[in-house]
Amino acid sequence: MTTRLALALAVALGATAPAFANPVAAAAAPAATPASANPFFSESPLPLHYPQFDKIQDSDFAPAFDAGMKQQMEEVEAIANNKAKPTFENTIIAMEKSGAILDRATTVFFSLSGADTNDARKKLQAEYSAKFAAHSDAINLNGELFKRVETLYNSRDKLGLDAEGVRLVERYYDNLVRAGAKLSDADKAKMKAMNAELAELGTKFSQNVLAEVNASYIVVDDAKDLDGLSAEQIAAAAEAAKARNLDGKYVIALLNTTGQPALTNLTNRDLRRKIYEASISRGSKGGEYDNTALVSRIMKLRAEKAALMGHPNFASYGLGNQTAKTPEAVNGMLGQLAPAAVANAKREAADLQAMIDAEQKAAGKPTFKLEPWDWAFYSEKVRQAKYNFDESQLKPYFEMKSVLEDGVFFAAGKEFGLSFKQRIDLPVYHPDVTVYDVFNEDGSQLAIFIFDPYARASKRGGAWMNSYVSQSELTGDLPVVANHLNIPKPPAGQPTLLTWDEVTTTFHEFGHALHGMFSNVKYPTFSGTSVPRDFVEFPSQVNEMWADEPTILANYAKHYQTGAAMPQALLDKVIAAAKFNQGFMTTEYLGAALLDQRWHQISADQVPEAKDVLAFERKALEDSGIYYAPVPPRYRTTYFSHIMGGYSAGYYAYIWSEVLDANTQKWFRDNGGLSRANGDRFRQTLLSRGGSVDAMQLFRDFAGHEPQIEPLLEKRGLTGAGN
Repeated sequence: MTTRLALALAVALGATAPAFANPVAAAAAPAATPASANPFFSESPLPLHYPQFDKIQDSDFAPAFDAGMKQQMEEVEAIANNKAKPTFENTIIAMEKSGAILDRATTVFFSLSGADTNDARKKLQAEYSAKFAAHSDAINLNGELFKRVETLYNSRDKLGLDAEGVRLVERYYDNLVRAGAKLSDADKAKMKAMNAELAELGTKFSQNVLAEVNASYIVVDDAKDLDGLSAEQIAAAAEAAKARNLDGKYVIALLNTTGQPALTNLTNRDLRRKIYEASISRGSKGGEYDNTALVSRIMKLRAEKAALMGHPNFASYGLGNQTAKTPEAVNGMLGQLAPAAVANAKREAADLQAMIDAEQKAAGKPTFKLEPWDWAFYSEKVRQAKYNFDESQLKPYFEMKSVLEDGVFFAAGKEFGLSFKQRIDLPVYHPDVTVYDVFNEDGSQLAIFIFDPYARASKRGGAWMNSYVSQSELTGDLPVVANHLNIPKPPAGQPTLLTWDEVTTTFHEFGHALHGMFSNVKYPTFSGTSVPRDFVEFPSQVNEMWADEPTILANYAKHYQTGAAMPQALLDKVIAAAKFNQGFMTTEYLGAALLDQRWHQISADQVPEAKDVLAFERKALEDSGIYYAPVPPRYRTTYFSHIMGGYSAGYYAYIWSEVLDANTQKWFRDNGGLSRANGDRFRQTLLSRGGSVDAMQLFRDFAGHEPQIEPLLEKRGLTGAGN
């Protein structure tokens, strides 16, 4: 969610404490800059320092990494060994300005490694993961640097700083302590070794996941077996096969989730089962992509690292700088939701089983028990029966460009007064990418927005936002932010028609983009989405509420061929069905969130061996009360990239943030809904403040009260669910 190498390194390490290896920098390049055309050795001359994608070569990264680390270490040593008395300017601000080359290079590198990787980038990621970890540790564990920061921390209220300056001193001190600055020299050496190994293991895990999801496609010989898919989907499957030199066949590609889109429509139950089993077995069936040994080792190292820092487990260590604060708080919230979610899922399952029984009886066939590969297919049938519509009726009204420009952008205009203008003069890293200038109501430029919608083999799964340039008064920079989705690309010449889930995801990710674009802080450390992990999803979830707001929906939900508005009756059905299948969706999410907590709430001696990883997973789900065979976790451990990266012990953050989101949606409804006045309040009190104010204080400043769980239970249809 941010471009700072500090967080990129934390992701690589599987850590939660940001390192100080890459404050967004304003320093000039070192005098010994190699005489080359490397685009990272100076700021981009493009508008808002937009990256020079047309000039960046893979061969530029390693020289920039090496020179950038050398430059920053020289800067840090100069700060740490400065004979002058520590001041805010000569220590904290100097650190904020350090590492210019490294910042530019790693920002682009880690962004492209997620959005458009290749063999060269994979090799670089593997080669440099331990080097970056060592660089980060060399800064974080520098004893002289810590002494200077500690001196300022102990006198922070006497430095004449404003609230944001005091908070910056506190952030530096807390992060250095969390990184191990107070450890003995012997323990610092242990920490460095752990971080280096975790970096390498994390990189290997993520590369295995991407490689296997690309390798685990399902080949179908006969188009008859694809009954239920649309003509466009079948054509896309044929193109996918052709791209793999399987002319005349069809390929169903997988996404990095347990559930797969094709399961909703395929009538062939055997094929559904084959797709499902291919999905859930990833990372655990032996061979080069098996992740069980990596999981075991990563979890053991994390537990040992937590113990070294004086914590009983990694969750205790990792949650210390989040709004939740403790594992007990997370367990309490998840434990409150789990019984209601499973009870709701079981009621939904009864409806699905009744549909199966009736259908089989009518066909004169024996019935069968509902299985995970049946859920999406029959829930769609039940939805059709209950609400008299299906996804195929909706998709013609959700053409992607219309959703983005006439929906997402239109809502931002209504709420915040923003306007957007596509530009075709800036270089892009892939032909599918679109770029927009973003303007405030007074015509001043707010940001540049990059939109990268399609799935491809070079792109990791899921949807995310990142910043290429982060706002701060210190640097004078304005934001350049990007949204990435994984929408299947249709055959050439065909429109991109979205599912309702893809529509809401587009609104969701743009909520992150708004958080980054509205940033109005002094210091790079606090820019944009640099907030606790269990707060960062909150603004994005709020933005989802405009997807089915009547005036917004009416503006973008138009038939891609005729331009006709979605019929009001169909629109009403979409809104009425908002809580449909929430038992399933909540249970599959909670399964993953609770699994994450169980892995990170054990000590090193409780970590299972590789052969027992899946058994541990099953028992963890059962002990948490969330195990329900027809509804597996959204991610199983062996392809759970979130928790092997930056969301370790933090996948709960989505629903924790949703508590705040549900309260905020209620606030909007109670105060007149979509309006400029409400949007301006949200922007000024919360979205623009980044991490410069305590996250929960930002919520209270906006909402005027403490968060309450009841709006979430209502939103998810869990009120009165019982056990």
